[in-house]
Formats: sequence, structure tokens, C-alpha cells
Amino acid sequence: MRERLLVSACLLGENCKYSGGNNYRPAVAALGDRFELVPVCPEQLGGLPTPRVPSERVGDRVLTREGADVTDAFRRGAERALEIAKSRGIRRAVLQERSPSCGSGSVYDGTFTGRLIPGRGVAAALLEENGVRTYSESGIAALSDGEENVK
Repeated sequence: MRERLLVSACLLGENCKYSGGNNYRPAVAALGDRFELVPVCPEQLGGLPTPRVPSERVGDRVLTREGADVTDAFRRGAERALEIAKSRGIRRAVLQERSPSCGSGSVYDGTFTGRLIPGRGVAAALLEENGVRTYSESGIAALSDGEENVK
């Protein structure tokens, strides 16, 4: 049986991005040759609609560009993603860079100006805290190289 890999659904072409589009990456989809891909969108799992107002992390909170606090929805979605990972024995995840849910290593700074700061999205942080190694889509080569963690 192939190892299961949690993957941000938008990277596989699902139209779940805040804008209603996706972030399809052929290199991520090609991982299906080696892994059983398990797509998730923590934002949708948390009950947020698609499309939705853009959100960014502001400290421990997640706020929309209009100032609405959507932290609870992001936490619910992160918890659901973790439940999926645990129930399927998933130990690694490839997640969308810079996202307030899935970003690992850096996220937007909360000013909606495109500026990045060190940090993790809500789901990426919860997965890491629970032993699921996270990789950004630009760090997937580490899956082949055997590296334990790429942010």
C-alpha cells in the first residue's frame, strides 16, 4: 500500500481558493504516482464559503480584509484536517504556501499588502504540533530526498 499524503486541495486543481479558483501545480499532482493523495481545504472544512473574502493572520487571529474575525472557522478547519490525517495514518502533508491555513515557513503579515513574515497557517501549525510533517509546494523535492521537514 502506498503512503498517504495530505495535500491542499487547491494544489490539485480544486476550485477552493478564496477567489473561487485554484493553485494547480502539476508537480504536486504528479505525486499521485508515488503516494495516495488525500485532498483537503481547511478553510472549506471550517465552514467558509468559496469564494470568500481574503483573510490573513494577525497574531493568533485570522481576519478578513474587511476586519471580520474568522479565527474559529480556521481552527475548526484545522482540527478537521488533523482528524482526517490521524484517521488515515497520514504523517506528511504538502500545503499551499503563504496561506493563513496552510502556509508553512511564511504567511502574509495581516496588512493585505503582500508582505510576508515568518510563521505558519493555522492548519499547518496544528498538523506540525501533532507530528504531521509539512512541506510547501515548492519544497516537494524533499519528499524524494527523504528530508524530514521543509517549511
